[in-house]
Formats: sequence, C-alpha cells, structure tokens
Amino acid sequence: MTDDSWVPDACTLPTTERPLRLAEFDGLFRDALRGVDRPAARHLRLHLDGDAEPVARDLIARESACCSFLTFDLARPDGDVLTLDVRVPAARVAVLDALARRATAARGR
Repeated sequence: MTDDSWVPDACTLPTTERPLRLAEFDGLFRDALRGVDRPAARHLRLHLDGDAEPVARDLIARESACCSFLTFDLARPDGDVLTLDVRVPAARVAVLDALARRATAARGR
C-alpha cells in the first residue's frame, strides 16, 4: 500500500518522506504484528512480537514528532508480546482507520 492521501495536513513529515515512513510501518506490521484489536473508535491496539520493541520505540518516537495528534503507549504485559495502543482525537478517526487497514493488510500477507 502506498496511498498516503489519508495523511492529514497536521502531519509535519515532509511529503517526500511519507512513503518511507509508511513502508516502515508496513515492515513492522509484516514482521512483528500478532493481532489487531479496536477497543473503541478512537483507540487501536496492536499486539507485536516482543523482539520488535527497539524498532517499535524508534518508529513511534519519530511518528510522535511529526503527528502530534497521535498518542502512542507501548507496554509489555508479558515477556513475549508488546501492546501498542494508538489513540486519536475524534477529528482524526479516519487516520486511525487507515492505520488499522494497513496493519490488517500487512498481517494478511
């Protein structure tokens, strides 16, 4: 998936860098995603392999810097699995919807 038309203007990542960032998320999802839950419209929970923690931490730190409307919380409820909670304000639910679709699509490969 390379369409980034869902990325809002509030994202300060330069347009030329967006496909690379999307590819990083796709790689994380493809390599480490174990499951996807949607506890609420404004809340996405991703279950990741525990080994992906350094990659996930780096990626969410950089994403937080350019998309301040996204809130990330990375936790390790047990030794093998990480949970990455992503939350957005009501006005940005479409962004979370698109991220959920990317995760689901990458997991299906």
